[in-house]
Amino acid sequence: MRITKFGHACVRIEHAGGTLVLDPGMFTDAEALDGADAVLITHEHADHCLPAHLAGSDAPIFTIAEVAAKIRADVPEAAERITVVAPGETFTAAGLPVTAVGELHAVIHPEIPRVHNSGYRIEVDGQQVFHPGDALTGPDRAVDVLFVPVSAPWARSADLIDFAREVGAPRNVAIHDRVYSQAGSAIFDSQINLLLPEQQTYTRLADGADL
Repeated sequence: MRITKFGHACVRIEHAGGTLVLDPGMFTDAEALDGADAVLITHEHADHCLPAHLAGSDAPIFTIAEVAAKIRADVPEAAERITVVAPGETFTAAGLPVTAVGELHAVIHPEIPRVHNSGYRIEVDGQQVFHPGDALTGPDRAVDVLFVPVSAPWARSADLIDFAREVGAPRNVAIHDRVYSQAGSAIFDSQINLLLPEQQTYTRLADGADL
């Protein structure tokens, strides 16, 4: 398994059977989708789902109903490539078993309506990998790798660190990292490294870097 971090919340997972891309949004270069066999979208916000990226790829798209409706409106030529998934459903994308987890985006503010959000738990080479999208809804089982949001207008640093501790993944990889400045990111990194238990590691990958 090869994991490549692209801009913000986008992650590319390559394995012997194909390539899966999650959440290629507006902070992600289009090259993230080069050769992709499938794309997963957690929710409709532009930092996770950019219509131009989906229009420029012919990969099948797996997402929830609300996002599917938006993609059909914005990128009608992609409509036939969309598969709608429901919370708790297990399906196959790019040759990998994937389970949709959760239903709603985290609360940004009580006066801002919540959109739907689905995290995805993916089995790759016998390991469980989890991308939560914009929610602190944990996976429904133990995972080996957590893509942990590290900055967001909907969470304090303490919330994000506690989420990583509650999930308990041995490896934690930073995502959702365009909200803080470089200095703010360094502060968060020092805090999470201090507060995670010894059996959990934390990594912030530069854009384009692999794990």
